[in-house]
Amino acid sequence: MTSTHYDLVVVGTGSGNTIVDRRFAGWRVAIVERWTYGGTCLNRGCIPSKMYVATADHAHDAADGARFDLDTSFDSADWPAIRDRIFGRVDLLAASGRSYREGQEHVDALAGTARFTGPRALTVDLEDGGSVDLTADHVVLATGSRPIVPDIPGLDEVEHHTSDTVLRLETLPARIGILGGGYIGAELAHVFSSLGSRVVQVDAAKTLLKRHDADIAQAYTAEAATRWDVRLGVELARVTGHDDATTTLHLSDGSSIDVDALLLAVGRRRNSDLVDVARGGVDVDERGRILVDQHQRTSAEGVWALGDASSPEPLKHVANQDARVIQHNLLHPDDLVVSDHRFVPAAVFTHPQVATVGLTEEQARDQGLDVAVVRQHYADIAHGWALREDDPISENHQAKLLADRATGRLVGAHLIGPQASNLIQPLVQAMSFDQPVRGLARGQYWIHPALSEVVENALLKLEAELDS
Repeated sequence: MTSTHYDLVVVGTGSGNTIVDRRFAGWRVAIVERWTYGGTCLNRGCIPSKMYVATADHAHDAADGARFDLDTSFDSADWPAIRDRIFGRVDLLAASGRSYREGQEHVDALAGTARFTGPRALTVDLEDGGSVDLTADHVVLATGSRPIVPDIPGLDEVEHHTSDTVLRLETLPARIGILGGGYIGAELAHVFSSLGSRVVQVDAAKTLLKRHDADIAQAYTAEAATRWDVRLGVELARVTGHDDATTTLHLSDGSSIDVDALLLAVGRRRNSDLVDVARGGVDVDERGRILVDQHQRTSAEGVWALGDASSPEPLKHVANQDARVIQHNLLHPDDLVVSDHRFVPAAVFTHPQVATVGLTEEQARDQGLDVAVVRQHYADIAHGWALREDDPISENHQAKLLADRATGRLVGAHLIGPQASNLIQPLVQAMSFDQPVRGLARGQYWIHPALSEVVENALLKLEAELDS
């Protein structure tokens, strides 16, 4: 079969789809997508989940009115209407993305699964049953990741969901079991609990959000346990299905739980195995992560990778930055730029929000750093009073900052509380631009009495601690 040669082949239409702009008008391009345009973020990740989270936040606030001397309540959620509102927008964006590419004369938009057959040579198994062979000067792997489905006895015999499917449920489950205590489990436990489901969350770790700073993880776990049933230090040993479509979860401690839906949120795996990267000369690590250099180049000449496929931090904002680096380097091969993955922030859009950047206290001490550590509680600032952060349920909401005493620079910042995902940004900026702690607070105005005073006061404390 004759191969079609391209200047560029992009496999995956999440952040990879952003590479080909008007500057590539003179390139012959193929874009391959095995599923739906927009990748995980648009279709089943960041965007729809945060639209659910925003809805859940309103429901939670309505139910929480008594704390503010308000006679409000949350009665019920119209799940089908919520779902259709969210995916009515998401699906339109995905369809328009595909339509746009199909309408470009210099782009062949191929619907199917690509796999390497040799160096910069691929076969695409098309969704219509056919196949085409491609070669290219450059190949960009933006192949993403997929949910892990653990090997649990009985799982094959019961209906279960991952983050790929649970957001499109037909009805809101009365009872939902969530296996996993990471960011996906945390966000969706908040969604389902706030909208009226009885939630039980199971994880083998001692805390939820175990990869976060220990103080933050413990604070979040304590608050989550006041809102839904949290079972820690136990494993899901097996599951049993019943004729009424319910499922019994049998835990390793001998207890059991009956649920109407089961969500598996135990992690994700890269899709490099689906592309047969070894035949393309592309090296991966033991977990299937494609290895790249600072320019996003793989071990194979002319092959690049980005996002979940290659980054240790599987986050959309990282994938977008990787795509910008590759885009520049394709267009300017004599002036390569590098990816800067030193200070990658992340947020968990649960309730309360959690945000982090840099080292945890445990990581800093393991590296032998002499760190100054301070905490600033939301309850001790004026806007915290307005938000009733002085209530016992919110007493652990805080900004925790770490600085290296030797350099006077921030090495880590961790927040739990309202708007944590926004409040962390000036700390990301300080780390990214190598700004010393001294002067960060008093070198600028902070609006009073805004919530950002949590960060201002934390920085003042940290400067004092460094001077002590």
